[in-house]
Amino acid sequence: MTTIQIKAAKGRRIVYWIVTSLLVLGMLAGAVAQLLRLKANTDGIIHLGYPVYMLSILGAWKIAGVLVLLLPGFTLLKEWAYAGFFFLMTGAVISHLVSGDGFTGVIYQLIFVILIVLSWYLRPQNRKIAVY
Repeated sequence: MTTIQIKAAKGRRIVYWIVTSLLVLGMLAGAVAQLLRLKANTDGIIHLGYPVYMLSILGAWKIAGVLVLLLPGFTLLKEWAYAGFFFLMTGAVISHLVSGDGFTGVIYQLIFVILIVLSWYLRPQNRKIAVY
């Protein structure tokens, strides 16, 4: 490996951890707010037409996904966590749009969709499923 390739790999790893840190911090903050059933979250889930108990389910799964992404190993579960986060946030975008919130109502969710895709794309080789 040349010096340029080593620097590029190191830079990619740094960007991966920055993006992934933003992703997991956001998911963790959202999970805690959902599990505590903060008023904004409760009002929001009711506005979207979902039952309030969904907050507990979503919050618990977000915490599980955050743990899986941060812990070493568990490559298959990492794929599931990325998929789950992607389905969750794209579903949130659709739910807000259908509820009439418009583009300004989905900006944060779209940012998370971008973070999910970037984190998945930039993940190091040891965080990918081995293909034989």
